[in-house]
Amino acid sequence: MAAAAPQGMSETIARIIAAEISARPAQVSAAVSLIDEGATVPFIARYRKEVTGGLDDTQLRTLEERLSYLRELEARRAAVLSSIDGQGKLSDELRGKIDAATTKAELEDLYLPYKPKRRTKAEIAREKGLGPLAEALLADRSVAPAERAAAYLNEQVVDIKAALDGARDILVETFAENAELVGRLRAHLKANAVLKARVAEGKEEAGAKFRDYFDHSEKWATAPSHRVLAMLRGRNEETLTLDLVVDEDATTPVKPAERIVAEAFAIPLANGAPADGFLLEVARWAWRVKLSLHLTVELMGEMRERAEEEAIRVFARNLKDLLLAAPAGSRATMGLDPGIRTGVKVAVVDGTGKLIATSTVYPFQPRNDVQGASATLAHLIRQHKVELIAIGNGTASRETDKLVADLLGMLPPPHPIKVVVSEAGASVYSASATAAAEMPDIDVSIRGAVSIARRLQDPLAELVKIEPKAIGVGQYQHDVDQARLAKALDAVVEDAVNAVGVDLNTASASLLARVSGLGASLAEAIVAHRNTVGPFKTRKELLKVARLGPRTFELSAGFLRIAEGTEPLDASAVHPEAYDLAKKIVAACGRDVRALMGDTAALKALDPRAFVDERFGLPTVRDILSELEKPGRDPRPQFKTATFAEGVNEMSDLKPGMVLEGTVTNVAAFGAFVDIGVHQDGLVHVSALADRFVKDPHEVVKAGDVVKVRVVEVDVKRKRIALSMRKDDAGGRPPAGRPQDQRPNEPRQNDARRSPPPKDKPAQGAFGAALADALRRKGQ
Repeated sequence: MAAAAPQGMSETIARIIAAEISARPAQVSAAVSLIDEGATVPFIARYRKEVTGGLDDTQLRTLEERLSYLRELEARRAAVLSSIDGQGKLSDELRGKIDAATTKAELEDLYLPYKPKRRTKAEIAREKGLGPLAEALLADRSVAPAERAAAYLNEQVVDIKAALDGARDILVETFAENAELVGRLRAHLKANAVLKARVAEGKEEAGAKFRDYFDHSEKWATAPSHRVLAMLRGRNEETLTLDLVVDEDATTPVKPAERIVAEAFAIPLANGAPADGFLLEVARWAWRVKLSLHLTVELMGEMRERAEEEAIRVFARNLKDLLLAAPAGSRATMGLDPGIRTGVKVAVVDGTGKLIATSTVYPFQPRNDVQGASATLAHLIRQHKVELIAIGNGTASRETDKLVADLLGMLPPPHPIKVVVSEAGASVYSASATAAAEMPDIDVSIRGAVSIARRLQDPLAELVKIEPKAIGVGQYQHDVDQARLAKALDAVVEDAVNAVGVDLNTASASLLARVSGLGASLAEAIVAHRNTVGPFKTRKELLKVARLGPRTFELSAGFLRIAEGTEPLDASAVHPEAYDLAKKIVAACGRDVRALMGDTAALKALDPRAFVDERFGLPTVRDILSELEKPGRDPRPQFKTATFAEGVNEMSDLKPGMVLEGTVTNVAAFGAFVDIGVHQDGLVHVSALADRFVKDPHEVVKAGDVVKVRVVEVDVKRKRIALSMRKDDAGGRPPAGRPQDQRPNEPRQNDARRSPPPKDKPAQGAFGAALADALRRKGQ
């Protein structure tokens, strides 16, 4: 029996969404009911598979977004029907067309003739009694317009010209408000319109970063997101002019768009009847003055929306990859936030992320205190048994990396692992209320080093403290609709946090706030309870937290973990509501739950179907078996790092043909940006990502991947580096691609913190002796 459509959702909406997400209408209806009841997407995807028929989080996010649009469409449809009915003009035919409209644009086309509007030229002409003249000219073309107009002269219409001008105004409005005609013209423009960008007069030098668009044309239908947003930015900065043109190259006297208008009202293109010439000119006038402008504005808006949607999708996917990057783990870590004149900020955190030591060293100009800096770092490494060193990738990153490498070469093994870490958003976090609450007595400049250290230990736990937009893995993120961007990125963060799970006794309030069903207020309450009462021993103790009721417990408990608690299942993703089922499975093995956890052979010997009951189906049973096999498993990959080439520190050090290792920092529709350690990311164009055709760069790489690349071309002046991952580019052959596919000098998010490298590099020749002397003076 099919599920009934939830209140506020028609069966039509269920069918539309079902077709779009490859599901059945009953699945959509079930999911919508859960959403309307307040269930979150992660909760539905993980713990209500039987109800929805196994819809995953991607399908559910699309469902949620489309549901909002289609409900708005339904509400607007009802308002339109009510308005037209109130005017006494709602025919059965019109109602049928309105009910059949599937987009807001179609609906508004139908409503346009009935929409209350300001007093128009056509309305004024009708008030002068010229409505019948316009109707007569269109219905009977056998009489010359001037002859027919003579019968409509009056005190307000003093001559034939005024009468025909008024009739023309009425006819133009009639043509422009014909929904079928507008739809045909819209389709014509979408198929044939060309977007043209030109440099504004006198802006050639100031707008050099938009040089690729100084004389650029491409089809509206196929213009990719990154180029559209680049051109729109150029227009906003008054460097470029943008136009949408159609039929520009048509050689016929009547352009195709004008022909469409004429044909819609059976107006011949060659003069036949006496009124045909007049009507053809009205049709051409209607296109040029009314329809063209209206549709151009609409298509430009749709193009922006389409480009923004793609940019947001790319940002969201990159953010997901970054959040789910491999954690280095709970090890003592030193964070270094490089700087030149202001010094390198140093922070050491223990395995839990707790700050245990800070310092600032000055190995670069103007102090050039290499010995003192090295001695301080060596002392901290030994004192706190540092296993990881995270180096921010901003100003003086390579110099700091070299300093640390030389230092580690002088220390006895085992050496800490050094990793260059993206510091995007670190400065935003440092000055945030979150950082101030966590480290109230720590200088803002040091907080950045703490964040850098923690994001190496666990990227997800640290990056959730930063507004997603500030993390900087998108393209033109500041140019898109900020509300839509924030909503999409928040959904990504929520999905990532709940996919990994959260340790209830160690998680920060920022991390807990992203757990299904919680939010900032309850997250703070949980931390406060934990600080007052002590660590949670069981998930059930959550119900003792102020304002956390049974519904919130249901939505959140499965995503919260308690290691070494009194209930072993609390360490897994098994939901408390299914503990009895899990214990039934354990009992079938004749084992203690702790002894059974991780015993793959014993668990795989069980038949999942034997445990299905009225409440829990096969999907839940299989999930429980997977959790018992690998309790609390982390879906993130194993930790590994890129090794930058020695002696390659600046763009000027790059030579075509060099093979280097780097880290993917960003993936766009046109390729991937890779940090190879020269303060400027290089671009691997989509055509150079593999020795095969690649439609979507995400098929090959994702943010955080460590890759080997070959340098193809270096343009120091424009700060562009072309790289390749193709094996057949050994000869340095440039990859096929368009120069427009490079962002117009768009910096990394943290470029604002960069400055040119010091001209006087610290002398390293006597490094070993100087360090030894400094260490002796410190008593090491």
